[in-house]
Amino acid sequence: MRFFLFLAFLVAAGAAAQGGETPAGAASGNISDLTFSDSWVDLPDAPEPVQSAEANTPQAKGDSNSAPGDKTPPPVGQQPKRILGIMPNYRAVSAGATRTPPTAKQSFKLATQNSFDYSSFVFVVLTSLIAEGDDSHPQLGKGVAGLWGYSWRGFVDKTDGNYLVLFALPTLFRQDERYYTLGKGKIWKRAVYSLSSVLITPNYQGNKSFNISELLGRGIAEGISTTYYPSQDRSLDEVAEKYGYAVMRDGLTNAFREFWPDIALHVLHRHS
Repeated sequence: MRFFLFLAFLVAAGAAAQGGETPAGAASGNISDLTFSDSWVDLPDAPEPVQSAEANTPQAKGDSNSAPGDKTPPPVGQQPKRILGIMPNYRAVSAGATRTPPTAKQSFKLATQNSFDYSSFVFVVLTSLIAEGDDSHPQLGKGVAGLWGYSWRGFVDKTDGNYLVLFALPTLFRQDERYYTLGKGKIWKRAVYSLSSVLITPNYQGNKSFNISELLGRGIAEGISTTYYPSQDRSLDEVAEKYGYAVMRDGLTNAFREFWPDIALHVLHRHS
């Protein structure tokens, strides 16, 4: 529930940033239109005209070099560093990018970026407010003290999980936990690909491998959390529920990453 509310907040913020206005000549919002083709017209050479001083300005040159309707299509599946300028997207790799295994230093940097980005603190506070409102852990109380109790625990959950899943275990098991965007194909195929990333991930040789870094890392993080959550939240059922939520959240986040370039282009009418 917390994850879906946060995604709704991101999309609403993006829609507001667009000012609710569709640019003239914008493409239709057909998210399944995932391939593009160029149209090139060969024209015979024409005598070079005599240009005035005004025609030599950069603006005039730019206008003369662009033919009406001749627009280079945007690249497919290009990922921004941030989604809507808020959500960190450092883990995503654009479609078609060359796969090179990350170094331990790169994996550590990725985990740090995902843990200490300013938006991480915003996300923790938002989810803590929701959890406090739902009275998810009654022993933590209400008000400022209760919010603090939810917030620091949520931050530790997120941070130790990131370092385990993105740095420590991938380095040990030689796995690449970045998300490689598919960027094209049928929607259902891309959905299955992105959701299954929590189960299958490339190793350093670029081959598919069982994603032990994700599944074991989230399990260790949930085990650690039993040391600082209230006693009634340490049962096997509670821990299993939190574990399932964490893995599901990672899968849904990767699905959101997969389709974000299409949402940005066809729904929000902007480039990623």
